[in-house]
Amino acid sequence: MITGGAQGIGKVTAACLMDKGWQAVILDADEQAGREAAAGMAGLHFLPCDVSLEADVRASVEAVLDAYGRIDGLVNNAGFGITRPIGELSLQEWNRVIGTNLTGAFLCAKYGAPALKESRGAIVNIASTRAYMSEPHTEAYSASKGGILALTHALAMSLGPEVRVNSISPGWIDVTGHQKRSERKDIQWRREDHEQHPAGRIGRPEDIAEMAAFLLSEKAGFITGQDFIIDGGMTRKMIYV
Repeated sequence: MITGGAQGIGKVTAACLMDKGWQAVILDADEQAGREAAAGMAGLHFLPCDVSLEADVRASVEAVLDAYGRIDGLVNNAGFGITRPIGELSLQEWNRVIGTNLTGAFLCAKYGAPALKESRGAIVNIASTRAYMSEPHTEAYSASKGGILALTHALAMSLGPEVRVNSISPGWIDVTGHQKRSERKDIQWRREDHEQHPAGRIGRPEDIAEMAAFLLSEKAGFITGQDFIIDGGMTRKMIYV
């Protein structure tokens, strides 16, 4: 079960898991994007869901269990940001970001936990390097992703040993080719954009998807409560002017 699975990292993660033999169900509030994703991947199941709403999450988990009888993995990927000076950021905007990015992950874990315990499954929360460092005017997004890190280790303690819980903190990931058709862009990144990364390039959604698949697998059976930074080395780079 992948939240925010209709576009970007979530969509590529669904494709990656299906290639490895999983049955993927994507939850997304964007119904157009969800229908497009499901139409483009045979066997992909789409459920409209606003993860900030408890009733939506409860109904979605019930629908997955009705359809498949079990939940083996949960990827809490749904999220967005609002970049605005703090003096101009409204409480409503703050609550919208926190509600989707952090409360949504809590609700999905809460209602998914009984099935995940039964299957001895795993949760992967998608955080961000913004949990560790920030650009100006990203208070809501950064706070939500910092909360994801704390939620991850708290859930690992509460749900273990039956359920393992880890997070991934992506850096700059180019998702422009994996959006719904109306928002898809063909951006030619500058050489400098790539070369500033110690790894030599901007990240791809597949970089995150492969780690998520590993963390959901039995190969990661001794890993829980951890965050994995995938950012091409940028958070380890000392930058001087």
